[in-house]
Amino acid sequence: MAVMSWHNGTAEEVKKVEGSITGDYLSGRKQIHVPEKRRKSNGKAIEVKGATEHNLKNINVKFPLGQFICVTGVSGSGKSTLVNEVLYKTLEKEINGSNVKAGKCKEVKGIENIDKIINIDQSPIGRTPRSNPATYTGVFDYIRDLFAGTNEAKMRGYDKGRFSFNVPGGRCEACSGDGVLKIEMHFLSDIYVPCEVCKGKRYNKETLEVKYKGKTISDVLDMTVEEALDFFQNLPRIKNKIQTLYDVGLGYIKLRTTFYYFIWWRSTKSKTCN
Repeated sequence: MAVMSWHNGTAEEVKKVEGSITGDYLSGRKQIHVPEKRRKSNGKAIEVKGATEHNLKNINVKFPLGQFICVTGVSGSGKSTLVNEVLYKTLEKEINGSNVKAGKCKEVKGIENIDKIINIDQSPIGRTPRSNPATYTGVFDYIRDLFAGTNEAKMRGYDKGRFSFNVPGGRCEACSGDGVLKIEMHFLSDIYVPCEVCKGKRYNKETLEVKYKGKTISDVLDMTVEEALDFFQNLPRIKNKIQTLYDVGLGYIKLRTTFYYFIWWRSTKSKTCN
């Protein structure tokens, strides 16, 4: 296993640190080679003319389509203004009919060459510990419908709300459906331990007595995306959403994995940067 190290200092000092990824690339010990072949543009483009918002001084920029491109520049040069305020908001108004106020420019040409615009920013996709792949993609609504439609659920009078861990009724009240309990530490980071009542299953005993194909709602949430894809292969509206997660390389994560803990893990790991 490679030994990782970190170092504070000038670029020249970091270059000399063995085991530092940053030092390896600064010194040339590691390189990202330029591809022999690059994807060519489809010949179409979107062109911004006369952008004058904030630090932009009447500039013209052409963005080729059909390629993966980036906008670079020093801090304060107007990258975000150009892309987010001028280009994106103008396209959002023209394509989606939004009433956002776009950054100033004379015109944007080539809008007819695209039919959709999506802005992917750094906003967290889950704002609470209850956000997970199942809830975020909306597939959990379909799964709860599935359990509410079983004979056992109908006999007991359970609706889909019974299978939500966000509201009283079917959830474990000892942990309020979190599956874990937070222990506050005065001088250390708070720690989380499994709920002693539900053992981390998030639901009460009665709810877990309802099963679909031999699985409880907690069992389903404990499946990885890959396992769930196979389990729901005959239910297109569920499978199609899970397929998207699988296609982007997330087949290994569980449906119950909270984005809160995933973000926390990433942030704590990033403290030991190279």
